[in-house]
Amino acid sequence: MTDNTEPDWRTDPLTGEPVVLVRARQDRPNRPSRGCPFCPGGLEAPEPYQVRWFVNRWPSLPQGRCEVVLFSPDHDASLGQLEEAQLDRVITIWTERTAALGARPDVAYVLLFENRGAEVGATIPHPHGQIYAFGEIPPAPHRELAGDRCAICEELAGAGRGGPSHQSRLIAEEGGWQAFTTWAPAWPFELLIAPADHLPDLPAAARSQAGLGRALKAGLSSLDLLFDAPTPYMLWCHQRPADNRTWATAHLHFHVAPAWRERGVLRYVAAGELGSGVFFNPVDPEEAAQRLREALARPRFLGREIE
Repeated sequence: MTDNTEPDWRTDPLTGEPVVLVRARQDRPNRPSRGCPFCPGGLEAPEPYQVRWFVNRWPSLPQGRCEVVLFSPDHDASLGQLEEAQLDRVITIWTERTAALGARPDVAYVLLFENRGAEVGATIPHPHGQIYAFGEIPPAPHRELAGDRCAICEELAGAGRGGPSHQSRLIAEEGGWQAFTTWAPAWPFELLIAPADHLPDLPAAARSQAGLGRALKAGLSSLDLLFDAPTPYMLWCHQRPADNRTWATAHLHFHVAPAWRERGVLRYVAAGELGSGVFFNPVDPEEAAQRLREALARPRFLGREIE
């Protein structure tokens, strides 16, 4: 008899890619019609807090290896709108949980991520993200680590496939961190946020934490400013695995994949893309960067654009 409470790891015999069946999550509650469990006094936050983390009661991985991080007690806030001090608190929690989970003998990789907006599957609109602690290195970060050179270092030095055009894709530079559109984006307005120094993970980047916060704020804010609306996106952090190997090519960075190609117009991943593994993007990354820079540069007062 199948145990519906435990995740079931399987491997696709055609592709070799792992798939996890998490049958119990089918019964998790959807977007609540009233009462937010993440607001102070709610089910998951009974006491006042500034930033809070807890073990997910509807986990995709066993043994307490799925966690939720509440970015703010303000239900209507968002990661890109937080004040620098609050962002610093969030990054501190990310760093502490990366170290704590990575120290576990059953954890090989710590993945931080956020889904913002119902369009990308966020079931509760309160600003929050999640942490998955994998027993093995997942395929996506593993592919990034597989080479013998650091692609991000080459990109930032203008020596990557993008060449000198990296500067034309730069959105913001803050405290040793850069936010820029990617050379070959699968998603319109796709961003990378990375330190100029070759820092492998969040604990190693503690001294440049303020720069990370400002770069994150600039990159995420540019999307909302461009579309003049809360932009749905997927965000994830890739960093050095926690398997005690050196991983010389590990360069800490954040991916941001916006779900819109224009305001309110979803970028659908279609059958031709899933079937081929080749993505077709209608937005040029240099043009995307220019529009995002212009959005950041518009005069604004108290969060409103000046006419």
